[in-house]
Amino acid sequence: MMAPACDKNDLQQFDEPANLLKALSHPIRLCIVCGLMRKNKCNVSCMQKCLDIPQSRISQHLQKLRSTGIVMTERKGLEVNYILADRRIEEVVKALFGEEEC
Repeated sequence: MMAPACDKNDLQQFDEPANLLKALSHPIRLCIVCGLMRKNKCNVSCMQKCLDIPQSRISQHLQKLRSTGIVMTERKGLEVNYILADRRIEEVVKALFGEEEC
């Protein structure tokens, strides 16, 4: 992916990528994304066991990831699973951690 030309008159082209990077900038959200890269989908209970933090805190971080379009939900009956919605994020995370999964 080529970086856009930097034009001070058109900074709006950087809004969406900057928002994605902001959403990933928290360790818990980055950990959630890494987990979803490994497992493909996961529910909040599974994340809670893995991260050992309150469900309400995980839900707050998931809301931030959803609002930026990084994750989306997949409902099966009463179970709600989270999956990566934006595959560009995998490339960003791989750039941070190398080709190995985080």
